[in-house]
Amino acid sequence: MRLPKRVKMVEVGPRDGLQNEKTLIPAPVKIALIDRLAEAGLPVIEATSFVSPAWVPQMADNAQVMAGITRREGVGYPVLVPNLKGLEAAIAAGAGEVAVFAAASETFSRKNINCSIAESLERFAAVITTAGARGLTVRGYVSCVLGCPYEGEVDFRAVAGVAGRLLELGCSEISLGDTIGVGTPGRAEAMVDAVAKQVPRHRLAVHFHDTYGQALANILAVLERGVATVDSSVAGLGGCPYAAGASGNVASEDLLYMLNGLGIETGVDLEKLVAAGNYISGQLGRPSGSRVAKALGCREPTSERAATVVTA
Repeated sequence: MRLPKRVKMVEVGPRDGLQNEKTLIPAPVKIALIDRLAEAGLPVIEATSFVSPAWVPQMADNAQVMAGITRREGVGYPVLVPNLKGLEAAIAAGAGEVAVFAAASETFSRKNINCSIAESLERFAAVITTAGARGLTVRGYVSCVLGCPYEGEVDFRAVAGVAGRLLELGCSEISLGDTIGVGTPGRAEAMVDAVAKQVPRHRLAVHFHDTYGQALANILAVLERGVATVDSSVAGLGGCPYAAGASGNVASEDLLYMLNGLGIETGVDLEKLVAAGNYISGQLGRPSGSRVAKALGCREPTSERAATVVTA
């Protein structure tokens, strides 16, 4: 297959990236990050999650964040919801898009959301139906599509089964997540081909963690298999608390640099994206995890424009 002419970048840093940070990030910082990402031209920014603060303290300020962001026309701000209670809270906070989270591994499902895959899908059926009736779109995530920290390799038939069921329930898009970052291009292609038997390729997205440095290679491989929506996290923020050593998602800056080099349109400004990554990295007190941001930061500024990228 040919590469797509345009790729939709879905920014997950404010939610998936920040949720595992041990230090609580103030809501104004999260709001500023989201606004900077929107200014950079990202079409979808996962803003927060409406889960129990007991489980994810970092997201306890979800309503404050949703109230504080400057919503730009044409930008989606989905939020993660685990159940009907979370959905109602998200709606009250003004969410127009939500996401639900299932797993392709039974053990991971029980460790992560304390129920079986079948039980999780039954729970999400009510969430998806209610959200649809209220005019919200729903995205479905499938985790552990290329490997599980407890079970090892995951059967692609299980991945396809969960993805297909989420589609049947009413999800508009299914994001396939390599949660622990063990995938390689060949397996990524085979996984997408297996899932595509039940979910049309134009309804698929991919979500690769970069634990083994394979994320960009995996993305390129699946772009060639007809996928045109890719999740990424600014500055490479994130990780998986249930998988030792699992790093964050592929850095949005690195993904955009590759897509630009391939001549693929995104509508995202690299300099503004790097600046957003440098901003949140500064707030966290560490360098950006993006290789592109590091490379630009090491260059001698040759113009006022270059200096802006380096010092933002």
